[in-house]
Amino acid sequence: MSFQAYLDNVQTKTGKSPDALKALAEAAGLVSGDDLAHGVKATQVTDWLKSEFDLGHGHAMSIYAYFKGKRS
Repeated sequence: MSFQAYLDNVQTKTGKSPDALKALAEAAGLVSGDDLAHGVKATQVTDWLKSEFDLGHGHAMSIYAYFKGKRS
């Protein structure tokens, strides 16, 4: 599955675009600008995505990668 397919599937499942999820992550204190907030680890982000949006690990990791700047 391509990276874009993961992002598309996440949007279908959650009803939120990657940018909308990023805004919610910023509000939750996990993301700051174009990077993770100081001291935040990948596991905190993926655990949040799994619990709040019922994402599986692969889809949560794709959003984490998006938060870190991956676009393709």
